[in-house]
Amino acid sequence: MPLETPLIDVVVPVYGGWEHVEPCLRALEEQTMRANVIVVDDCSPDDTADRIAREFPDVTLLRNDRNRGFAHTCNRGIAHGTALYVLLLNSDVIAEPTLVEQVLTAFEGTKGQLGSVAPLLMRPDGRVDSLGITADPTGAGFVRYHGASVERASAVVPPLLGPYGAAAGYRRKALGEVGLLDEGIFMYGEELDLALRLRAAGWPTIGLETPGGVHIGGASAGEGSPKQRYLAGFGRGYLLRAWGVMRTRRALRALVIDAIVCLRRIVLHRDVKSLTGRLAGWRAAAREVRPAFPLVATDGSIGMLQSLRMRSATYWERL
Repeated sequence: MPLETPLIDVVVPVYGGWEHVEPCLRALEEQTMRANVIVVDDCSPDDTADRIAREFPDVTLLRNDRNRGFAHTCNRGIAHGTALYVLLLNSDVIAEPTLVEQVLTAFEGTKGQLGSVAPLLMRPDGRVDSLGITADPTGAGFVRYHGASVERASAVVPPLLGPYGAAAGYRRKALGEVGLLDEGIFMYGEELDLALRLRAAGWPTIGLETPGGVHIGGASAGEGSPKQRYLAGFGRGYLLRAWGVMRTRRALRALVIDAIVCLRRIVLHRDVKSLTGRLAGWRAAAREVRPAFPLVATDGSIGMLQSLRMRSATYWERL
């Protein structure tokens, strides 16, 4: 008897790092429910793609002709699949055997109403890596519970905007309505933008309370390299303009907060990458037009000072 066609495509973007990619794909082989696994290699600087082809012949492997960034790489994998649901999974996530089943159960239990699902990811040290993202009224996004204990995560409940990019479930129909990840954002901010578009279109989201995997790369979250600060700044500037935040009554607040963030990083790191990234992102979004900003989907309780504190890598640990 032929096997039933899987209901979900698992898309794994890859850029080198075989030491993480191999256990990631091994874990997907052990899932309690079948999935189409689509790996998209973003022109890895090593032999990771060749190793995948050799060690995982049942995986669909696509290779980019050049390094095109996270959004393009994920979009290529999504477009290649046809299943009703999509799970984006970073190549440094070791999924629990029930992850696919968790995501499918969440979607199938909502009679077509749910647009996205945010799995609960853990860190290697046993603390929470993420349970989706939240955003302040200016559209600044934050990973929920990063570094918190599981007990603390269940006690504090910030509104869920959408899934975090390391593990994100989507209904293909919803993606067909609002579009895929914005490829104008090379990295950082693309899942926030997609979450805002889904919520603006009326697609709800939920978070899953049972751990779905361990995010190896999420073991720490610091200020990052100058390149990371530039790309994060680019995403922020891009979304500020695309969503028209600076044309609203929240413009002054956004301007003050981002000015403080950029000044702090200039002083601490002696570079202007956060600032130049924001300016570049602002210019790049000149022709982008988004629907009305879904303010109701953001966390209105986040004030200016709290928004600044939430940018600390230890914010959730200190609550």
